[in-house]
Amino acid sequence: MKKTLFLTLMSFIVAGFMACSSDNSKTSSVEVRLTDASGDYQEVNIDIQGVEVNSSESNSGWKSLEIKKGVYNILKLTNGLDTILGKIDLPAGKISQIRLVLGANNSIKTGGLVYNLNTPSAQQSGLKLLINTNIQAGVTYKILLDFDAARSIVSTGVLGKFNLKPVIRTITEATSGAIKGTITPLTATPAVYAISGTDTVGTAFADQATGKFLIKGLAVGSYKVSFQPKEGFQVLTKESVGVTVGSVTDLGTVTIIQ
Repeated sequence: MKKTLFLTLMSFIVAGFMACSSDNSKTSSVEVRLTDASGDYQEVNIDIQGVEVNSSESNSGWKSLEIKKGVYNILKLTNGLDTILGKIDLPAGKISQIRLVLGANNSIKTGGLVYNLNTPSAQQSGLKLLINTNIQAGVTYKILLDFDAARSIVSTGVLGKFNLKPVIRTITEATSGAIKGTITPLTATPAVYAISGTDTVGTAFADQATGKFLIKGLAVGSYKVSFQPKEGFQVLTKESVGVTVGSVTDLGTVTIIQ
């Protein structure tokens, strides 16, 4: 009785995991990061209260990222340095826009003195930036918000009075690759592992209805892909499967032998 109950529970767990794997095979992971082109100030403090991404494939439009809200001194993010604001999984397809929501607590430091930056209410409700890029399922992407401090701070002509008019360049780049394929027969239902050296760095299960699998977020390199089917089928291994940034390596149809 206990053994039967255990096997029943395990079947529900595996089925749930495989369903999640199927859903994940249609999405991309997107990180939004902040960096700066340096300006002639001691500090440029930007109050970031929200980040949203708009995917044309998303029925609900704007998607909010979970971020650490607060004031960022962007002059600490120069010469190749950046900081992550948040990340989100999006449907594969097109990202059209990103929206940066600013707070009112923006300032600069120059000559040892701190000055508040006047921030228009329209920017606090959301500064829209065009992206217009396509993303592939299984690949991780980075959207870099390159804040141009020198051009974003505008003197009003009145001593100590400055306006914030953000000039931000968006840079989108892939940071990983993936491996996909289709299992036959469907009844083999194998777990699929991407192995680098002796480390298993990615796992997927074949979809029960289609046999498709996708191992996401893999670094550039060569992998051993191991197929571990259920009892009654033979283990299969494919050696030297290459992965490149921004691409999905397609293994085609993989036949599991009984």
